[in-house]
Amino acid sequence: MFVDSHCHIDFEDLASQGDALFERMQAARVACAVCIGVDLASFPRIQALAEQRPNIFATVGVHPEHTDCREPDLDDLLCLAAHPKVIGIGETGLDYYWHKDRPAWQRTRFRTHIAAARRCGKPLIVHTRESADDVIQILRDERASDVGGVMHCFTETLAIAEAALAENFYISFSGIVTFKNAHQIKEVAAAIPLDRILIETDAPYLAPVPYRGKLNEPAYVPHVAAEIARLRGMAVEEVAAATTANFSRLFGVNVPAI
Repeated sequence: MFVDSHCHIDFEDLASQGDALFERMQAARVACAVCIGVDLASFPRIQALAEQRPNIFATVGVHPEHTDCREPDLDDLLCLAAHPKVIGIGETGLDYYWHKDRPAWQRTRFRTHIAAARRCGKPLIVHTRESADDVIQILRDERASDVGGVMHCFTETLAIAEAALAENFYISFSGIVTFKNAHQIKEVAAAIPLDRILIETDAPYLAPVPYRGKLNEPAYVPHVAAEIARLRGMAVEEVAAATTANFSRLFGVNVPAI
């Protein structure tokens, strides 16, 4: 069975599909998924979804791209993270693609999330785009290795992957790894230890081949596992078992049987 370690199934295009979305997950042998928080205002609907479905977990955080939202403080994050279905802090990190001025508020927000994760003992979900060196440095400075986490939708170099691994982080691959020209990502997926790999969809974005360009969903995460298996010369069932075990170990949860 498979786990989608990062998706946004509370977004309208997916939430509007109701039970059909979860029926397709089950048919694809996707045992559970993590619905990722991107701001405080939308967290109640993520929490409700996690409460309604035993195979959906949640995280709490404010995305580094977001500017038109309430800035979280440490108490905000800790209060929401106390919910038993919340298994991580984030999505957090740095994004210099959309914010090319490299604003100081992004780094402050990131540090607040790391402090919350260390305080509550729940792993970080880290976004990085054109900001990898600063992300790694802040992880080091703030002792994020004490709690660890995952570098989600990884698109960086092998050197950055190795630096993240050294800080007690896992590397998560999305549908991008299936794209024909994603040579750098394929290299990383083939090289890093299997026991530090997670898989995700980042749905509704980044659908893997053969669904590229279409609306993504958790049922498609086996295609990510299949490409990693191909790159490593393994059976897809081995990758499924390893990434599911990795997920359980990182987040401290038992994956429900299908």
